[in-house]
Amino acid sequence: MEKPTIDNFDREILCRLQRQGRLSVQELSERVGLSPTPVSRRLKILEESGVITGYSALLDEAALGFGVTVFVSVRLEKQIDTALEDFEKAVEVLPEVVDCWLMTGNQDYLLRVVIAGLPEFEKFLVGGLTKIPGVASIESSFPLRRVKAGVTRSP
Repeated sequence: MEKPTIDNFDREILCRLQRQGRLSVQELSERVGLSPTPVSRRLKILEESGVITGYSALLDEAALGFGVTVFVSVRLEKQIDTALEDFEKAVEVLPEVVDCWLMTGNQDYLLRVVIAGLPEFEKFLVGGLTKIPGVASIESSFPLRRVKAGVTRSP
């Protein structure tokens, strides 16, 4: 199915769901100013077309014991397809890595790592990441505080 044309009602539906994904169709319809039937129809179109890819719960990582976030930039020795695939497979099984992006620029990958503290980060780094074949360099950055969090802008 091709991507639907997104109008102001769809934008409002998407914004509301990003902030409160558990809104019922009735609640959503009241907040966007449409009756439940068209809201339900719009939701179905947005889901089937892949604009809405799923629903999930946002977790407080610190409350779960993962109070430290580290951004780790990785450069590989070679940027050939097999090296990229091998690195991605290795990172996929590391539970500390919660996000991984293939990047442009001087670094090949950017990882977001969440851990309990610095001893766990050292264990992850020495016992996990540096053991992946083909890793040429690693650079870590520790964020001081999150300024803005994860709501995708409306089209």
